[in-house]
Amino acid sequence: MFRVDNPHTKPFPFWEWLIAKVRSVYPDTVFLAEAFTRPAPMTTLAKVGFSQSYTYFTWKTTKAELVEFVEQARSWSTFYRPNLWPNTPDILHEYLQKGGRPAFEARLVLAATIAPSYGIYSGYEACENTAVREGSEEYLDSEKYEVKKRTLAGPLLPLIRRMNQIRRAHPALQRFENLVWLETESDDLIAYAKQWGDDTIVTVVNLDVGERREGLCIVPDALGLPPTFAAADLLTDEVYAWRSGRNFVGLEPGGSHVIWVGSGEVATRKRSKP
Repeated sequence: MFRVDNPHTKPFPFWEWLIAKVRSVYPDTVFLAEAFTRPAPMTTLAKVGFSQSYTYFTWKTTKAELVEFVEQARSWSTFYRPNLWPNTPDILHEYLQKGGRPAFEARLVLAATIAPSYGIYSGYEACENTAVREGSEEYLDSEKYEVKKRTLAGPLLPLIRRMNQIRRAHPALQRFENLVWLETESDDLIAYAKQWGDDTIVTVVNLDVGERREGLCIVPDALGLPPTFAAADLLTDEVYAWRSGRNFVGLEPGGSHVIWVGSGEVATRKRSKP
């Protein structure tokens, strides 16, 4: 796998030639475009052969922004594969700087459940959120300018591990184009379903990192779910009685439900062991 820095500043025919040349020998090679640029260059890079691309997810923090972003990326889904990053070596968004651990948890769950591919930059697992100065998105003591000795430790590691287990176990999360938005009647709660075969995952996230929020997750009949069903939260092992229609949800700051739909017994047993 190659992460290519700023490929949009190089001639596109060069990448088309290079990627084809490499794949003629190593067909499974992945090229990730670190392309924060206008839609036309981003989509052109996908068309000339880049497997995946960075996106503007990093800056999309409100419900309206996230819906608009996802719908734009889905309109490109025949040739474009997004890779969602809550942070990068160069970008520490204000949401993370000021939201603390709840912000890191919310953004992780969003990235891991919206797209089949996501990434986090070193320090995310430790909730590193100190900028070099007010108004800057650059890290204080950035490792671009100094050697950092890192250890694999941090309070978010259990959540990261669990999300990756869930993603491996559920084919519905391994697709992008299958996302269906669900009504919450709240701008602080965002909800969506993903289905693939008989696998259904419903995600609800509290985007408010300062307050507990209560609201609804309205499951439409179009999803084809039973009138009532067991909703197993894969993050907590709790099982709720849900229905097609209006379901109450209450989430702590930055909190999430990642719901697997099935019988309570099966849903709980399906969870893979850590």
